Amino acid sequence: MTPPLPSTDAHVRLSLLDGGSMTGLMSMLHAGSPPEPFRLYNWAFYIHHEKTDRHVVWDLGMAADRDEYPPFIANRLWDAVQVTAPRETIPQQIERRHGITADKIDTVIFSHAHFDHCHPIRNIFPNATGYFGSGTSDFCSPGHFKNPDTQWDGRFFDPERATERWETLRGPWVSFGPFERAMDFFGDGSFWIIHAPGHMPGNLGACVRIEDGNWVLLGSDCCHSRPLFDGTEDFAEFTLADGTPGCLHMDVSAAKDTIARMRIMEQDLGVHIALAHDISWILKGTNKTLLSLLDAELVHVAQEKCPVNTPL
Repeated sequence: MTPPLPSTDAHVRLSLLDGGSMTGLMSMLHAGSPPEPFRLYNWAFYIHHEKTDRHVVWDLGMAADRDEYPPFIANRLWDAVQVTAPRETIPQQIERRHGITADKIDTVIFSHAHFDHCHPIRNIFPNATGYFGSGTSDFCSPGHFKNPDTQWDGRFFDPERATERWETLRGPWVSFGPFERAMDFFGDGSFWIIHAPGHMPGNLGACVRIEDGNWVLLGSDCCHSRPLFDGTEDFAEFTLADGTPGCLHMDVSAAKDTIARMRIMEQDLGVHIALAHDISWILKGTNKTLLSLLDAELVHVAQEKCPVNTPL
C-alpha cells in the first residue's frame, strides 16, 4: 500500500511561467516515430512561501540570448534546435503577475543542469542562491572553461573560475509517498524536493501543496510527454552524430522506475502532474488545478503556441 502524503495545513503559492520553446524530433522522443519536427514547450515555476515570505524559482527555461550559454550551446545547438525565448523574461513574468522584483527572489532550484532549465542567475536574480541535486557537480565539473566542447557551464562547475552562488541540496532526506528520498524544503510539509533518478545525475522533481489543498508534482524532465507518462509510448533510442547510441534519459531503467512512482502519486494519491514540456493538459483544458497556475496572459500565449493539431 502506498504511504499517504504528509498531513499539513501549510501551502505555497504556485505559478507556471513561460520558459520558451525549441524544436525537437519525434523520433528522438517516442520509439518508432518518424523524424517529424515538433515544438517542445518549456515551463518553469514561481513558488511563494507566504509564512516566511520566501520566493523561489523552479528552473529557468530558455535564456533570451545565446551568449548566456557556453559555446557548445551557443554555437552548435542554439540554431539547430531553433530556440525561442519567452515573450517576457522569467523576472518580468514574476513582477507583472505578483509584483515581486528580481532582487526579492532568494532561491533558484534547478531540476537538472541542461541548458533549457539552467543558466547563470547572478545577473538576473542577484540575491538568489542556486541549488542542484546531489551528483550534479561531480558529473558536470569542471565545465566549459576547461573543456570548450562540453555543454556544462563552468560558471557553476569550474572549481577555480565559477561565478555563481550555488549549493548542493543536502537534505535531510526522508520518504515521501512512493519516493524514498525527499526533502521538506520549508520544514512545514508544503514543498518537497524529490530525488528522481534517470534523466541525468542529480535529477530532481518536486511536490507542492497549493492554497486549495491540492498537490502538484513538478516532474520537469523525469518524463518528456504525457504518452510516455501513461505508457502508451516508449522511450526512443537513437544514434548521435558521433555514432554513439543516445536516449533522452541516461539511465532508462531508473527513469522508468521514477515514472512508475509518479504514476502512483497521480493514481493513488490524487496528485496533479506538471511536466516541464507537457502541453496536453492545456490542450484538454479540463484540469482546473493545473489551469489555475496560469494567468490570463499566459493562457493566451499557451493557446497561441499550442494549436489543436499539436502531436503531444
